[in-house]
Amino acid sequence: MCGIAGIVSLQERPLPDAPIADAMCRMIVHRGPDDQGIYADRQAQIGMRRLSIIDLASGHQPIHNEDKSIWIVFNGEIYNFKELRRDLERHGHSFYTNSDTECIVHAYEQYGDQCFTKLRGMFGIAILDLKRNRLVLARDRLGKKPLYYTRTAEGYLAFASELKSLFAVPGFAPTVSKSATREYFALGYVPAPGTIYDNVQKLPPAHYLVFERGTVAIQRYWRIGFEPKWQDDEATLRQRLLEHLDDAVRVRLVSDVPFGAFLSGGIDSSVVASLMARHLSSPVKTFTIGFQEDAFNEVPDARRVARHIGADHHELVVTPDAVGMVEDLAWFCDEPFGDSSSIPTFIVAKLAVGHVKMVLSGDGGDEGFAGYERYRKYMQLNKMASRSLGLAGPGLSLAGRMVGGSLGVRLRRIADRMALPYPERYLSGVALSTAADVSPILAPDVAALDPYAHVRGHFERTDIEEEMEKILSGDMDTYLVDDILVKVDRMTMANSLEARAPLLDHVLLEFCARLPFNLKNNGQVGKYLLKQVAADLLPAECMQKRKQGFGIPLAKWFREDFKPLMLDLLADQAFRERGVFNVAGIKACYDRHLSGIQDYSELLWLVLTYEMWARNYLDRHGSRQVPGGNSI
Repeated sequence: MCGIAGIVSLQERPLPDAPIADAMCRMIVHRGPDDQGIYADRQAQIGMRRLSIIDLASGHQPIHNEDKSIWIVFNGEIYNFKELRRDLERHGHSFYTNSDTECIVHAYEQYGDQCFTKLRGMFGIAILDLKRNRLVLARDRLGKKPLYYTRTAEGYLAFASELKSLFAVPGFAPTVSKSATREYFALGYVPAPGTIYDNVQKLPPAHYLVFERGTVAIQRYWRIGFEPKWQDDEATLRQRLLEHLDDAVRVRLVSDVPFGAFLSGGIDSSVVASLMARHLSSPVKTFTIGFQEDAFNEVPDARRVARHIGADHHELVVTPDAVGMVEDLAWFCDEPFGDSSSIPTFIVAKLAVGHVKMVLSGDGGDEGFAGYERYRKYMQLNKMASRSLGLAGPGLSLAGRMVGGSLGVRLRRIADRMALPYPERYLSGVALSTAADVSPILAPDVAALDPYAHVRGHFERTDIEEEMEKILSGDMDTYLVDDILVKVDRMTMANSLEARAPLLDHVLLEFCARLPFNLKNNGQVGKYLLKQVAADLLPAECMQKRKQGFGIPLAKWFREDFKPLMLDLLADQAFRERGVFNVAGIKACYDRHLSGIQDYSELLWLVLTYEMWARNYLDRHGSRQVPGGNSI
């Protein structure tokens, strides 16, 4: 696991005579504290920071082919690299390391740009091909590892695992995107391929980029298929699912350093930990955190599973310094990021890294197996609208106006959703805010922009027949990539910890996508077939556990822990002059929250995290004291 960065010209104009890649890499030391490597010539500089997991002795990057005409820096893990190496050796390639990185170099020699289809794993890759005078960037199928790029005014292309590295590029002058800002306040994240800056892009998952002769070309190399459906009976599909799950876990246990698992006590992480235990001769090291508030505390559930599988269990009940963490987490996230579960993710990663350098997580189960509660609610909404012949919406709207209060707001929102076409009907239900929510708190020119501009198309695949599976595909391309996986990558890497996600194995997901939808979610039970498999692996009590998510007591914290910070923010001149906010509207929302009239915690969190990002990257231009003491 690493962080990569670089800048290339690939034209007659040489790069500036400065160690640019070195400066870019020093911005992301947390991603790889064990090593740094640079390749540089007049036309290109590529570099990496390394967190050593495999081939500790000889895996130093950049790595090259036999005649040093191809160089690579690589962030991630390739789980089938041993099989790939044997195949490449049969084709005559010779190796000088035992690393998975070198397999990619020779696979590129052998298969060209199609080499990425051969890789099973997570990756952000930069390949410098000196003979062909080209740079190739690639990102894994699901987007587990990040990769950003920008074109400079001088004609250079710069890339990095994290946005902050680009601040070390001479002449880099980011401009804040108003459309990305609007999308952030709807979704809680900035969707790909955009970023919070107009002049920086994310390379989308399952795509590669070729930069040569001054031009950029981007190609997709993989897309998950939902058809044709498996025709096997349920018992057979259940057994096949178990085999795929077991294999996805097994291949992720290759490591030359100690490893463990995040364990929440829910189905997903518990299945992963249980299957890990089958393959290990010593107890699985598991890690759990909880909060003092019972509604957010999963420690007893995780403890029960750990005892069942004989784990070496570690847990921590915390009352975090929430105020002190907010600015640091904003620095690690690079963009405004509104998922408050980044706080517990950061804390559990910090707990784990005291014992191991790599963990397996349960991320991906909800998308792969239709487990989110919102899927069931959406199906109910459609059924209600259909059965009422369109009368339910107006009736709920009237009832909402009569009832008033929080219940009235909920009823009116349901009515508003019923009146919308697909996919807005679905997206309005998963959005963190509506147009009515943001119009009082954002500047009019920002509030008026389309909140779904870059996500809508992901929910409209014409090759998928069933609407609910269009939604699963859309969520994988948007919420999973730009929220869940961003959170896991940034919070684990902030602690120099590698996280692997077996439930997002692309072979497993290809199998799951072709399951009949009723075996994923039958309208009452999400993750239906996964739960059938889990019932044979886990204690019965675990199967009855209600889904909690990885939340924090945000409403309470805004009335207590965050109150001084919010009052300071509302009085701050820079905040008032951002050109993004209507400060009077935000103050009115906060006053209502403090009085208990209405819970505005999610909306306030979006405001707070945006402002913490702005202070780090607009006011300080990415230059600050790194959490942990290293000066940037």
